[in-house]
Amino acid sequence: MTTTPPRHTRLTFHGPLSEARADRLIERLTRTTPTTVLDIGCGWAELMLRVLTTAPDATGTGIDIDAEALARGREAATARGLADRVRFVEGSATETVHDPADLVLCLGASQALGDRLPEALKELRRRVADGGRVLLGEGFWQRTPTPAELSGMWPDAAVTDHHDLATLVDLAIEAGFRPEWTETASLDEWEEFESAYLADVEVWLAEHPGHPLAAETRERADRHRARWLTYRGVLGLAYLTLVPTA
Repeated sequence: MTTTPPRHTRLTFHGPLSEARADRLIERLTRTTPTTVLDIGCGWAELMLRVLTTAPDATGTGIDIDAEALARGREAATARGLADRVRFVEGSATETVHDPADLVLCLGASQALGDRLPEALKELRRRVADGGRVLLGEGFWQRTPTPAELSGMWPDAAVTDHHDLATLVDLAIEAGFRPEWTETASLDEWEEFESAYLADVEVWLAEHPGHPLAAETRERADRHRARWLTYRGVLGLAYLTLVPTA
């Protein structure tokens, strides 16, 4: 019998990304035949591994501070016969030395490159080779949140935490990119992700109500659910395919 809450087994991607969108992204990102792929804040690097499968001459590097997620990525790479073409680095994205890559993935992880988005975008420009591509997954406000909504989101949430979509794209251009493609996660993708994020824990709580870890786990799950149901329809996620300017 399971004695501790499982984690993330229902998630394929660690973000609001459907299989259909992932397929379209990979098709677009591999048109330029990348040979080096860098995944910043990779988690278990599902999208990078799929890129490597589609681009058989490419090698990849995934960087994250989450040892558990990296272990899952290594297991997946081994299972798919990709272990000799990918390395996973546990550490800081700003301190890990690597050459500019043909393809850079940064999905929900720009904070790993700087506290302010303009700074992070400039760092992304330094990390992509001329003629390459960056896939940036970045939050934006679909509309300005009310003070009451902000109080129900993450700790110290503020309007200044995100920009609107137009400003986000403008900032990418100012940092040295042109937007090849702009798309945003759908509400269905958000609900699929957030439900899958909590599903294992919710089932575990229903089956283990008296477990010593149940109270703490229940509080954490309830807090997470309350937050995402508050930002549902307010916080968006843009997927920007960016081309570095010469």
